[in-house]
Amino acid sequence: MRSLDTHALSLFCAVARCLNFRQAAEQLHMSQPPLSRAIKGLEERLRARLFERDTQGVALTQAGRTLLPQALHILALLELAQTSLRQDSAPARLRLGLTSSVEAGLFRPLLAALEGQLGKVRLELTAAPSPRLVAGVRKGQLDAALLALPSATFELAVQPLARQPMMLALPARHRLAKKRKLGLADIAAESIYWFERARQPAFFDHCQQVFRRHGFAPIFLREAPDHHVLLSDVAAGKGMALLADSFRALRLAGVVYRQLLEGEELAAGIGLAWRQEHGHAALPLLRQLAVEHLNK
Repeated sequence: MRSLDTHALSLFCAVARCLNFRQAAEQLHMSQPPLSRAIKGLEERLRARLFERDTQGVALTQAGRTLLPQALHILALLELAQTSLRQDSAPARLRLGLTSSVEAGLFRPLLAALEGQLGKVRLELTAAPSPRLVAGVRKGQLDAALLALPSATFELAVQPLARQPMMLALPARHRLAKKRKLGLADIAAESIYWFERARQPAFFDHCQQVFRRHGFAPIFLREAPDHHVLLSDVAAGKGMALLADSFRALRLAGVVYRQLLEGEELAAGIGLAWRQEHGHAALPLLRQLAVEHLNK
């Protein structure tokens, strides 16, 4: 006897459930003639009639009633094996990049939720400027990255999530610290810490357009990459800094934060980027949680 075809067994089970060839064909999204031929072929291989067909309808024969529980058991075992293989082949880690353009605490709720639902998948984090993260995702060194926008993302898929308005960090003893809100015109004569273009070219160019639109041309000081060092310089009265609003979470004696009137114009977007053609198995979960925790 020729070996049984699991596809034919699944078709047999579908007809056995419906006891109607037309309804079974509709559920299987196929036409009735190929279904009838497959059942006939199965009966020939088993050398047994599985269904009785008459004007009253379709009924299982004794052979059909004997085969049905065994066929269901075989198909269940096959599904269990396929599930186990998928789990065994699932990636052991999710490599996620985090932009250093916003304060890391902004991502904590998302990361906590993600780790709680990843199961056996290990979460590996890399903090870096967005251009480095884009390069990491493109080269396959990262599975996804939370970037500052705008960024040159090339062919990567990007899901925008949130916006971070710019605010001002200034020395607590500065005369302007008495104001609750400040505009670019108020600080045009001050020394302002600002990042180098190489760290975030697209966002740098975006901000320069806003500065030109407002005629803002202060003395720019080179910003330290470490924001704790930067805020220490601000506390020492060496200058002011324009930062994403999330950096309010960094408390340092001698530094106060003030809302910037042009903060929304200078806002940095936050987006999730990944390679569409090499999607990680955990990407749907990451996208869902990113929307829940960052799209506010």
